[in-house]
Amino acid sequence: MKILVIQQKMIGDVLTSSILFEALRKEYPSSQLHYLIYAHTLPVIKQNPFINKVILFKDDLKHPLKFNSFLKKIKREKYDVVIDVYSKFGTAIITKFSGAPVRISYNKWYTHSFYTHCFEKSIIAKTNAGPAIEKRLRLLTPIMKQLPADVKPKIYLAREEKIKAQEQLANAGIKKDKLILMIAVLGSSASKTYPEEYQAQLLDKIVEDTQAQLIFNYIPSQKDEALKVYNLCKPRTQKAIFFDLFGKDLREFLALTYYCDALIGNEGGAINMAKALNVPTFSIFSPGVPKENWNMYENGTTNVSVHLNDYLPKLFIFQTNKEIHNNSPDLYSTFEPSYFEEKLQKFIFNLRS
Repeated sequence: MKILVIQQKMIGDVLTSSILFEALRKEYPSSQLHYLIYAHTLPVIKQNPFINKVILFKDDLKHPLKFNSFLKKIKREKYDVVIDVYSKFGTAIITKFSGAPVRISYNKWYTHSFYTHCFEKSIIAKTNAGPAIEKRLRLLTPIMKQLPADVKPKIYLAREEKIKAQEQLANAGIKKDKLILMIAVLGSSASKTYPEEYQAQLLDKIVEDTQAQLIFNYIPSQKDEALKVYNLCKPRTQKAIFFDLFGKDLREFLALTYYCDALIGNEGGAINMAKALNVPTFSIFSPGVPKENWNMYENGTTNVSVHLNDYLPKLFIFQTNKEIHNNSPDLYSTFEPSYFEEKLQKFIFNLRS
């Protein structure tokens, strides 16, 4: 059996869809499992033992002649099954052209011309894995007798990566006997970033209560944005922030996160990656992002999330998703830390007990 999974999207989506490979490997131990992804998302699945081959979709493949050559390359692979998790018109063409006898994706107005099996994308979750996990596993039903109940996204780090992270932490002066918290200080966009002044208030409270050591998750190009939060913090909090300690690339960030007691902050890819490393998470959702879609494995203790809708549902009545998204800055301004301060304190208490 030779199977191709397509997920040409962002890092969090690529990580989440990687659960299919563990499930497929259990059902088909000797199968060839390939993953088609964007090049910049490769680090999140590096070292994954269930994937035989990664095919990178690069920007230059958007050129018609190169895309045509790419289609021929896919066809030569002679896949038995193609699972298109991305489900866009471009990946529908790839799937159809592959010639695979079994072609699986989500139901859209055009999909029945390209696939042999189509599933509705909306789903009511039956477990705390959430719809993002369950709807992906459902794509396997045409080729699996029984769906696994115990798979979840996992990130695999090499021994050398872990050793390097330990050295970075030690050289920065991080103490093992005190809480180490990774702070997701920036969302994927301005509309998905909790207001800086509120973040500073949260960090002041955390340091006051716990004397925790804080590491900001940012890349060099985001330094000015991260500094906005840092500069709003009290002097005592600033001393607890190891601002110059950060992952210079995604794999370094993952290795540093591995040694943290928790990751706290803006919901997004960093939260999903921490979960895949079995690091506890406390995530703050943007008002424009439905919490139920991405609060995977929430259990009230090691994985906790908050959304303005949890506290002020009346603000969301009679608003469309587009209106909520457009109004995110105004909605965020009403989401004061006091709403979930007790919930955050309980989360941190569980880390220390």
